[in-house]
Amino acid sequence: MENATLQVSEKMNESLEQQLKLIEGKFTKREALSIINNVVDVKINFHKLQRLSKTEGNMNDACVYDNSRITELISDKAAMKAFLSSLESNGYNIKISSTIHISVEK
Repeated sequence: MENATLQVSEKMNESLEQQLKLIEGKFTKREALSIINNVVDVKINFHKLQRLSKTEGNMNDACVYDNSRITELISDKAAMKAFLSSLESNGYNIKISSTIHISVEK
């Protein structure tokens, strides 16, 4: 078990940054709407679950939460939907690229 921890530590020292190319390509308007909606919905649900897990089992919780990120994501999702929906369907493809940058801070 100690060797496994050592190997992970050695790998972390090699590179404290990673990238994940999440989305890369050209999509139809319908595909683009679907991708954006699904990605944002997952992030919204993540925040909702985080909020729920903080108070689970605490009957005395006042149920006061900072919903600003959830509200921001919902607003951005609506803006993206309006933007994509306003585009004419003239056979144009929509290019989407999204890379997740991960770094370890000490």
